[in-house]
Amino acid sequence: MTKEDLLVLLSTPLYTIVIGLEMLLSSLEGRRFYSWQDTLTNLYLMFLNLGLELLTRFISFAGLFYFFHLYDFQVQPNWMYWLLLVLGVDFCYYWLHRMNHEVRLFWAVHVTHHSSDYFNLTVGFRSSVFETLYRFIFYIPLALFGFHPLDIYFIHSLLQIYGILVHTQYVGKLGWLEYVLVTPSHHRVHHASNVWYLDKNIGMTFIWWDKMFGTFEPERPDEPIEYGLTKPLEDRGPVNILMHEWHDLWRDVRCAPDWPTALRYLFNPPGWSPDGSTLTSKQMQAQLGTSEQAATPDKPNIYLSVK
Repeated sequence: MTKEDLLVLLSTPLYTIVIGLEMLLSSLEGRRFYSWQDTLTNLYLMFLNLGLELLTRFISFAGLFYFFHLYDFQVQPNWMYWLLLVLGVDFCYYWLHRMNHEVRLFWAVHVTHHSSDYFNLTVGFRSSVFETLYRFIFYIPLALFGFHPLDIYFIHSLLQIYGILVHTQYVGKLGWLEYVLVTPSHHRVHHASNVWYLDKNIGMTFIWWDKMFGTFEPERPDEPIEYGLTKPLEDRGPVNILMHEWHDLWRDVRCAPDWPTALRYLFNPPGWSPDGSTLTSKQMQAQLGTSEQAATPDKPNIYLSVK
């Protein structure tokens, strides 16, 4: 039994208990935190991801092992090894996750995770299915530094457990932990479609990466969160939920007037357009910031949602 298998055995009862409690509480309190259709979609995407990950695991490990053995430099496991690996995995995942938000080609993969209008623990399993095809590339620097590929994926799986548990509306702000960890409050912001909240709080475990690299935004009491996509899906069928952004991306690439524009559609941020007919999150935030600066006591600030 591998360390990852042990994690699955230990985490499955934990997930079952906390999800069951959240479902029960939301039902008893009349809060609409769950719907059966949405929860089944989360499970569907989770099983698709698991299947693809099993099929491609050999390629992922082979790639990391190649770089691991490229130099005769391997770190001996001790407490410092594991501490550095936790920090390294979380740092690399921050940049993977940020690319998923800032490059449209990869947003087409990641958008499934943000396509729910709900926010609950099962949304943590709403996987970016095709991410498994390229995730290992972002961990290559760790393999080059001598961290064993099996240990890299073990820590990734361990941190993912925490990453799933922050998908809840039942935990408020956590005091001093808000300065260290990605808390449920931070992650609620990440799943919001409000303009100010778009592409914020990208870290999986530690919030300091967002504060260091300019992607942090606190949850505001005067900015109620609206979950989901800025353009809600009309068709939530099993194929469209997975492929809708690929369809839109292909339409834009096919209709581009030239190759440079087609490439910009692929690699510029979601929302980019050559004529400004659609806007990226940064462009929308810049416009909103300008309107706020112009606000007066007689003309209060208005926080926009683009759902």
